[in-house]
Amino acid sequence: MKTIIEPFRIKSVEPIKMTTRKDREEYIRVANYNLFSLHADLVLIDLLTDSGTSAMSSEQWAGILRGDESYAGSKSFYRFHRAVSEIMPFDNIIPTHQGRAAEKILFSVIGGEGKKIPNNTHFDTTRANVEFSGAEAVDLVIEEGKDPQKLHPFKGNMDVLKLEKFINETGTENIPCVMITITNNSGGGQPVSMENIREVSHICKKYDLPLIIDACRFAENAYFIKIREEGYSNKSIKDIVREIFSYADGCTMSAKKDALVNIGGYLCLNNDDWATQARNLLIITEGFPTYGGLAGRDLEAIAIGLEEILHEDYLQYRIRSTEYLGEKINAEGVPIVLPVGGHAVYIDAKAMLPHIPTEQFPGQSLAVELYLEGGIRGCEIGTVMFGEAAQMELVRLAIPRRVYTQSHIDYVIEVIINVYKNKDKLKGMKFTYEPEVLRHFTAQFEYVD
Repeated sequence: MKTIIEPFRIKSVEPIKMTTRKDREEYIRVANYNLFSLHADLVLIDLLTDSGTSAMSSEQWAGILRGDESYAGSKSFYRFHRAVSEIMPFDNIIPTHQGRAAEKILFSVIGGEGKKIPNNTHFDTTRANVEFSGAEAVDLVIEEGKDPQKLHPFKGNMDVLKLEKFINETGTENIPCVMITITNNSGGGQPVSMENIREVSHICKKYDLPLIIDACRFAENAYFIKIREEGYSNKSIKDIVREIFSYADGCTMSAKKDALVNIGGYLCLNNDDWATQARNLLIITEGFPTYGGLAGRDLEAIAIGLEEILHEDYLQYRIRSTEYLGEKINAEGVPIVLPVGGHAVYIDAKAMLPHIPTEQFPGQSLAVELYLEGGIRGCEIGTVMFGEAAQMELVRLAIPRRVYTQSHIDYVIEVIINVYKNKDKLKGMKFTYEPEVLRHFTAQFEYVD
C-alpha cells in the first residue's frame, strides 16, 4: 500500500485556537518578532521543535501512575537503568532532567580553557555548553553536508580525514573527547552511517581518545542505516542501535526526542573517574544519582519510550511522513535540504530569499512570515542561532512525534507554498536586542526599512 497510516489511534485531543492574519500580526509584534516569545496557544501548528513535544502512549501514561517517588534507589530508576542498558550498554548511566544538563555536567568535567572538542556539527546547546566551559567547539562535517541541494545518503557524516588532521595539529592532550551527533540536527537532520561511526571510532582508539555520541535521535538514525546502508536491511533496529553504541565510550541523551517523553535525559560514560565527578556535580545541581532531577514517573515514561521507539512500523511512519512534507513543497519549487532528514524539513532560506542578505537574517524573516501566513511556528537555524559559525541559512520545521495528522501537514504545505509564491515581498530583519549567549531564544527583532 502506498498510504502509510499513523500506527496509533488518538485517545485524547487538545483544541487549537484559530486565528486570522490580522490577529497574528499583533501577536508577533508584541513578541518582538521572536517566535520563541509567542504564547503557545497563539500558534496553530507548532513545528518549533520536536524536543519534549511528543504525545505519550497509553502505556507511558500507565507507567507514570506506577512511578516510584522514593528519593533514593526507587524501582523506577532500576526500570529506567535496565531499559537504557539494553540498547546502550555503558558502564555508568546517570539521569538528568534533560539533555543540556547532561552536556553541562560532561563539559564541566572534561572541558576548560585550551580544550577543543570536534563533532560532525554541534547543536546550539552543545556548542554553548562547550564554550561556557572555556573550550572550543569545532565542526568537521563532510563537504556534502554543507550543501543543501547535494544528494548523499549520509550527509551527517564526519570528515575522517579532517578529524585525523585536526587531532595531529591540535594534540591529543588538548582534545578531551570526539563527538558525533546522530542525526545531525544543525545539518538538516541528516543521518550518520555505521561505516562513518566505525571509522571515527577507529581513529579515536588509534589516538586513545574517547568517543561520545550525542544520541538524541539515535533510533531515527538507526532506521536510516537500515534502509540506506548495505548489509543492514535484514537487521533489527535494536541490533543496529546496539552496534552504534558499541563503538562509543559514552553518550549524552535528551530523552525529549527519541524516548518519546516531555522531560528527561541522561549521561552515559565508561570512564569511571569521569562518572564519579559527574555524579558529584549531579548531586549539587540536579539531584541524587538515582533520580537526577526527574520524578520517578518520568523515569518510567522514559523506560517505556525507549522500548516503543524501536518499533519499526513507527519508524517507517515517522520517516515517511516527514518525507511527505518535504517532497510536496520541493515539487512546487521550495528549496529544501535534500534528502529530507528524519525529524524535520529544513527550508533553504538563503536560496529562497536571495534578495535578503545574510546579515539581515533571511531565515528569521521566512520563519516570521510562515507564522503570519498560517500560524505555523518554525525555527531559524542560521546566522541568528550560530552567528558567523553558521554554514547555512535554514528554517527548521520540526515535527512532534505522534501529534499531528496528515491533514495538519497538508495545511502546512499550503501555507508554505503561498509564502513561496510571494517570497519577493519579504523583507530583512535586524536585532533590537541581542543577548550574549543562545541569542535566538530571547533576541528581539524588527524589519529593516
